[in-house]
Amino acid sequence: MELPGDLPIVDHHAHLSPNGEGVGAARRFEAAGGTHLFLATQNYAGRVPEALGDYLEQFEITEALARRIHAETRVRVYVVVAPYPIDLLTQIERLGRVGAVELQHAALDLAGKWVEEERAVALGEVGRPHFPIAPELDEPVEAVFRRALEVARDAACPAVVHCGDLDASGYRNLAETAAAVSFPVHRLVKHYARSVVPPAERLGVVPSYVARKELLEPLRNDPGPWFLETDFLDDPARKGAVLDLATVPKRARAIAATGPDGVERLRVPFVDSVRAVYGFTPMGPSDGAR
Repeated sequence: MELPGDLPIVDHHAHLSPNGEGVGAARRFEAAGGTHLFLATQNYAGRVPEALGDYLEQFEITEALARRIHAETRVRVYVVVAPYPIDLLTQIERLGRVGAVELQHAALDLAGKWVEEERAVALGEVGRPHFPIAPELDEPVEAVFRRALEVARDAACPAVVHCGDLDASGYRNLAETAAAVSFPVHRLVKHYARSVVPPAERLGVVPSYVARKELLEPLRNDPGPWFLETDFLDDPARKGAVLDLATVPKRARAIAATGPDGVERLRVPFVDSVRAVYGFTPMGPSDGAR
């Protein structure tokens, strides 16, 4: 089904790598109908960073990918940077608890500076491991997460959260964590959401749903805000994981085909939610990154 030319098609969370398809994946996204991409940084070196310079290099690679996409396609890219929260666990083993937390704090401060300089639009991914950890690691993990929210608060930007899938109590915990550091909960995004929780039970936290077919029907009557994402990893060893980058345009056409209100329903994740959380509106393939 053809979609309106003025409707942006937005993948809210994906990764690209110079070691994978890179810009080629963005071309496929564009060919499928995609127009806007939130590009989250990732570890390109194959090892966990052990110095601030490692994170700086990582962020610069993400930025360079975004610039190439802008130069070689009509896709608009919004850069999202932060130290990956799982890095902290390995860093504690190698640098000790104090050194690891200090490195995470420094990298978060760097990410906040990038937002202030308009080189990025959000901090992400930040948060908690999505698997059980030893009890003694809870305190440093929570300390780093709180610091991430404080940096995002001071930079006046969203925080994109990595953690396990959430039910109503999980959303409540996130909202309470944000409130404890005066972070505006409407700018807290739960990345890789897989369970549809009613808006009243999300307490202002915004889900970014993995764009799987089975989620389309439950989201039909959800007023938002919410996003759709692929969490595309651009890993040659896991082709198409988590979802292929062409998936969000494909899901958009499926939603549009559900009835007369289908196209209007797409304005929730692609226009209204971006405006509500990020403070700008993705108007078309020629707009800027801020």
